[in-house]
Amino acid sequence: MTGPEGPDQEVRTDGEAPRQRRSGLRDPQRAARGLGAGTLALEALVLLLAIQPIRVVGGHLGGAAIAAIVALAVACVLLAGQMKRPWAWHAGTVLQGLLLLSGLLHWSLFVLGVMFALVWAYALHVRRVILE
Repeated sequence: MTGPEGPDQEVRTDGEAPRQRRSGLRDPQRAARGLGAGTLALEALVLLLAIQPIRVVGGHLGGAAIAAIVALAVACVLLAGQMKRPWAWHAGTVLQGLLLLSGLLHWSLFVLGVMFALVWAYALHVRRVILE
């Protein structure tokens, strides 16, 4: 039921203050951490699996680009294990920016950066919604 308090609050007629509706999750913090960790783990896997197709189809992939891909994948895995820390979400956002910047080494890395930046933005949105 929606009222003047907003769509996420109950309307109370007994004079008490409206209560915030729960997300329905037993542990919303844990669910958000799992979403972030899963997103980063998937990103690491895609980055590592993308090396060979990029080399074969996308043209020359230099050593610097391969090193950047491996470094970003390792950072994703390490950060996925740190999602309990409050700074990890900010570090994940920085990581997406670094992937976008690695597009200077090869255009396909920019494409992957755009895709995962959108996925990360959605994960941040979901986190914000379920933790409110």
